[in-house]
Amino acid sequence: MKLKIATIALGLLGTSITLSQAQIKLNSKTIGSATKAVQAVTLSNDDVIAYTKEYITWMDENNPVAPADNELAQRLTKLTSGLTNYDGQTLNFKVYLVRDVNAFACADGSVRVCAGLMEVMSDNEVLGVIGHEIGHVKNMDSRDAFKTALLTSALKDGVSSQGGTAATLSDSQLGELGEQVANMSFSRKQESVADDYGYKFLKDNNVNPWYMSMAFERLQELSGGASDGGAAKKLFSSHPDTGKRVTEMAKKAEKDGFTKPTE
Repeated sequence: MKLKIATIALGLLGTSITLSQAQIKLNSKTIGSATKAVQAVTLSNDDVIAYTKEYITWMDENNPVAPADNELAQRLTKLTSGLTNYDGQTLNFKVYLVRDVNAFACADGSVRVCAGLMEVMSDNEVLGVIGHEIGHVKNMDSRDAFKTALLTSALKDGVSSQGGTAATLSDSQLGELGEQVANMSFSRKQESVADDYGYKFLKDNNVNPWYMSMAFERLQELSGGASDGGAAKKLFSSHPDTGKRVTEMAKKAEKDGFTKPTE
């Protein structure tokens, strides 16, 4: 099974190997009426977080979330033990039982890891990916990307803050919003900063930061070198060259006195 909707493919795994889209069902949920997009600039950070929580709730309801007794869920729980409060952020983690080689993080601290990623990466490589995604949250990249999507997607149909409370999104708007977010990307600078955050994240958790380089290397192998050419090149077009990221993280680890793991 693939992800129900185009994911919030943020950062490292904007290079998702099997990113997919699906048709969204409509329902009778309604939004507050007629406010126009011109008023969207009044959205507060709290509003953006409220919409983000609504979106991730929708994602969790429309994708197969691994139950607590699932092997991958237990593996992720073990990996993220002690990380529900990290660097001033409140985080929550779940596994989606889909084949996408992907992961994403939202501005409310929700981190979602796809089974396809966990099946091709070691525990420490997965942890490096998670660190990178948390970096996008910490640096406000996730919030800003989501806010931009709100301004250019659902908000144009009249979603806004009303009386200090964010309006409720309909299923159709959530679908449109999801596609809008999935088609966005971070700048190369944002990606590089998140790479450094992921590197530090590993060090902070007593994990050899070489695994940051090895996670990129794994993606490059899976893509068949798409960052250098080939049909999948577009998956890498808005991100720093994957090979260069492998090298940069490796040099950083060597400079800090770490030895590349043999596993």
